[in-house]
Amino acid sequence: MKMKSGEFIALSACTMTLTALGIDIMLPAFGEVRRHFGLSADSTDTAQVISFFFMGQVAQILFGALSDRFGRLAILRIGFPLYIAGGVIAAFAPDLPTMLAARFFAGMGASAVFMTTIAGVRDRFVGDEMARILSLIFTIFLFTPVIAPFLGLAIMSVGSWKMVFLAPPLFAVAVFLWSLRLEESLPPTQRTPLNRAHVTRSVAQVISNRTFLRYTTVTTLLFTALSSYVSSSEHIVGEIYGKPELFAWIFAGMGAMMSMCALLNSRLSSLFGARRTIKWLLVIYTIVGAALLAFTWAFGDPPRMPLFFIAVTMMLAINLAVEPNSSALALEPMGNMAGMASAIYGTCFFFVGATLGSVTSHLMTHGVFPLVLCFFVFGLISVLLAFSDPSKPPAKTP
Repeated sequence: MKMKSGEFIALSACTMTLTALGIDIMLPAFGEVRRHFGLSADSTDTAQVISFFFMGQVAQILFGALSDRFGRLAILRIGFPLYIAGGVIAAFAPDLPTMLAARFFAGMGASAVFMTTIAGVRDRFVGDEMARILSLIFTIFLFTPVIAPFLGLAIMSVGSWKMVFLAPPLFAVAVFLWSLRLEESLPPTQRTPLNRAHVTRSVAQVISNRTFLRYTTVTTLLFTALSSYVSSSEHIVGEIYGKPELFAWIFAGMGAMMSMCALLNSRLSSLFGARRTIKWLLVIYTIVGAALLAFTWAFGDPPRMPLFFIAVTMMLAINLAVEPNSSALALEPMGNMAGMASAIYGTCFFFVGATLGSVTSHLMTHGVFPLVLCFFVFGLISVLLAFSDPSKPPAKTP
């Protein structure tokens, strides 16, 4: 790899940031979007702006097969125009259905960029080293939730919500130009043919791998709770707790904690390995979820605001520390099927997680109990999956 590792990590973080930026920056603008489209102040319909973006990740299956055949760069350079065009159309959409359709296509573009980034990391690194590199990438890209809400508010102070929606595609143009320096990570000799028989066989091999299924399920469950919170966060802070002026500060604080936890995970993975680290992170996640559920059940819904946001921040921070480990463990046995495996992995946790998360979001009209229940139940299932893994970490060479 001619590009130095520091530049590669920074570029990978920026390409993945497109997904986060396509969500976080516009959350403060949802009140204006409701007014623009004539929705009621307590409407949860704006959550679909996030959900449809996540649902566009279903295209990862197609992009995965194409990237294994034509290489990572070809698919990366398809994803950027989709993302940019979808973002521009969403900003000028005449009605909410058109905006949602445009957001779906922007999500498709983000899926191509996200999938090829993960596959590119897998092409270059494996196992605990992959978990460490992904943790460093996540540490950088997780600064997006810290600054994006304030950036959205700053843009709205001098312009409209449409300018907020235009910021991600404009950033994508700059990252696209930077990505032209990136080299192909999948040599022609390792590419696979593109035909129905081979694709079917590749999919069957990926989904029949128990390690892959185990850790993909863990990521999907945790992402369901995360996507439900993110898509409803503006409604929770502004309507359920009645503190809209605190939204940007709360979201930024959560982002800072997530970033620090992802950085800590890069150290923990190096010291203890991905398998051991993920188990105990999930135990802490579930304990926090159980405590929040008990307080909500005992003292009413919604629970006290400081308690709720401290607990949710802890769980989301752990979630973002778990994800590099679970992706590394899921993709480790995939070999030259990394593109297809990354596509199935991304589709499961983005599309399935966002779809289930949108159901939870619609249930949170006046309280947060559905979300609190999701955190605990999905954490408990994830703990059971992680501790039932019979695999042993590879022996370290002296």
